[in-house]
Amino acid sequence: MIKEIITYPTPPSVEYSTDVRVFTDEISSLIDNLKDTINENDLDALTAFQIGSMYNVVVLKQDDGTFLELINPRVINTNGSVTTTEKTEYFPGLSAKVTRHEKISVVYEDRKLQQLSLKAEGQQSILLQRKIDYTFGSSFINKLSQEEKKVFEAKLEFGSDVAISEVCPITFKKDYIIKFINFLLIGMLILIGAIILIDDAQILSTLWQYQLYASYIALALNIIYFFYAQYEGRLYSACTSCQIGNIIGTVVISLVKLTLIMVVSYFLIN
Repeated sequence: MIKEIITYPTPPSVEYSTDVRVFTDEISSLIDNLKDTINENDLDALTAFQIGSMYNVVVLKQDDGTFLELINPRVINTNGSVTTTEKTEYFPGLSAKVTRHEKISVVYEDRKLQQLSLKAEGQQSILLQRKIDYTFGSSFINKLSQEEKKVFEAKLEFGSDVAISEVCPITFKKDYIIKFINFLLIGMLILIGAIILIDDAQILSTLWQYQLYASYIALALNIIYFFYAQYEGRLYSACTSCQIGNIIGTVVISLVKLTLIMVVSYFLIN
């Protein structure tokens, strides 16, 4: 029988799986339901936990179309690590970069509750780890790094896996351009102080030339900032809309400061 797979934001019906102590008709039907649901949804594997059952059962579909039934699986040994992009049925349509063990050893039981073991690597290792996580009431979100978790939470908020490669960063590269402009404006203000204290016409003429050159540089940097900031903002779909107003406001304020400095410098010299 095909079962409905529990998906976010519906919480799982049980917190963690219970080991199978006796193989009954109920467990047999559960395994059949898992197989039917895997085939219907074209999946590689499924746990009983994902369809609301409390039992610790995992079913994998193998390359030849047969099924591997794992009752009470446990990871007993791990080796190496690998980071891959994973998807899971609990968060449909979303993916995340997860670091897992490259190779694992698993013990499990068959329908006669006889203990067996297997070694897995590559995609099978990753798949088994993800499914066994479910038997402990966990999903890959608990395996994410702090940075990747922020990215994934943004994906959850927007409900999309497209164009959200990163969350909106605290500091943009464009901020360094505006910092340089501000340092330049501070230097021009210092020159105004020098202009006030100097009476020599030739020196004042030289200082005015410095102000002009500095103003040209500041103007060019504002133009560069305006266009580069828009480009950088488009790289982060989570924060593009809020950036445009900030970019325009920053440029306007910077140009107003530059204009005031040049007006004051001109009247002091002339």
